[in-house]
Amino acid sequence: MLSQPSMEPAVFHAALRDQFEVFLDEHRSALHDSLNGLTEEQARRSLVASKTTLLGLVKHATFVEKVWFDEAITCRPRAEIGIPDTPDESFDLHDDDTIASVQDAYRQACADSRRATEKLTLDDLVRGNRRGPLPLRWVYLHTLRELAEHCGHADILREQILSGA
Repeated sequence: MLSQPSMEPAVFHAALRDQFEVFLDEHRSALHDSLNGLTEEQARRSLVASKTTLLGLVKHATFVEKVWFDEAITCRPRAEIGIPDTPDESFDLHDDDTIASVQDAYRQACADSRRATEKLTLDDLVRGNRRGPLPLRWVYLHTLRELAEHCGHADILREQILSGA
């Protein structure tokens, strides 16, 4: 059974910021752990018409973290951050991408995201996104929505892989 820290009674009454962070970390962990116990071949297996693979999903999630918690906060360009120009490119797998390397990069990106936001309030504006200035609360909600979608994708792909599809 998966742990759900968001269902702990202390979280029910926590500050909104703390609740956001618990939910984000819960989804980050679920997506990271979707690769656990798989072979490299299984993690790269393509089961849908798009570029979406389990390994690609976690690699894309690293991109998401860097877009929203580096580019949006620091205003640094994607080339300087070292991420692709488009979300679609962030699913591209290279020969040196492994479960371990992709999980490590994702874990580091999540830690960097936490550090980047630790001194910000939910009402602080981040200015480095093409949509213009956005409050951190919107960034948290958007990131949570995206991670939730990708966790659902990962659940389905993992179920297919483990059932031998």
